[in-house]
Amino acid sequence: MIVLKSRDEVESLRRSNRVVAEVLIELSEAIAPGITTGDLEAIAVSGIKKRGAKAAFPTVPGYHHALCVSVNEQVVHGIPGARRLEDGDIVSIDCGVILDGFFGDHAWTFPVGKVSPEAKKLLDAGEKSLLRGIEQAKDGNRLHDISSVIENVASENGFSVVRDYVGHGIGRSLHEDPQVPNFGEPGTGLKLKRGLVIALEPMLNVGTHEVEVLRDGWTVVTKDRKLSAHFEHVVAIMENGPEILSVI
Repeated sequence: MIVLKSRDEVESLRRSNRVVAEVLIELSEAIAPGITTGDLEAIAVSGIKKRGAKAAFPTVPGYHHALCVSVNEQVVHGIPGARRLEDGDIVSIDCGVILDGFFGDHAWTFPVGKVSPEAKKLLDAGEKSLLRGIEQAKDGNRLHDISSVIENVASENGFSVVRDYVGHGIGRSLHEDPQVPNFGEPGTGLKLKRGLVIALEPMLNVGTHEVEVLRDGWTVVTKDRKLSAHFEHVVAIMENGPEILSVI
């Protein structure tokens, strides 16, 4: 069931998503060769706590961490631990919080030191696809107007989009309807309305769109083990157009 949000609820979601945006900025400043993904988890736990929020991802049954940290060929849901980041890696950090009963969710893929031209092109295309998708999140448009733009930006740059994982609605739950795929035909899908709050999260692969889950039961990787990048913003559809909530 799709739940449209009131102005007050949008403001509550703005506050929760501002927290997660602030935490991601702290994490981005800590990224460097030699830091472990577990170190990043510790920074996030501290940053969430000092802002009076709680980590959201432990509300997902079986998951016990504040972050998902996915490196190189890892697409999403990488488990923080002992892995050390190396110069030339790319790392996706996905963070969720709960503040006063409302969820925040934000992800970004960062370069570690100096990355290859291919990796830089992937990161640039991923960010561009997200921002172009957000432009389509307008009252009266169709859901797949967002999806098709994301897919087009990816394909124009020689990349594929992951099809097995999607964006989602968000509010008093981390994952609400509707699902927001990163591919689709323009002019189709749900009609967008003011008050809809959705998390857009393009996942772009250097190779094919195919992915698989590792034996840990969580970490999603590209099947061909080529690079992947993940970007996510929470967006409210308002009368004057889309508003990004996961910013400071």
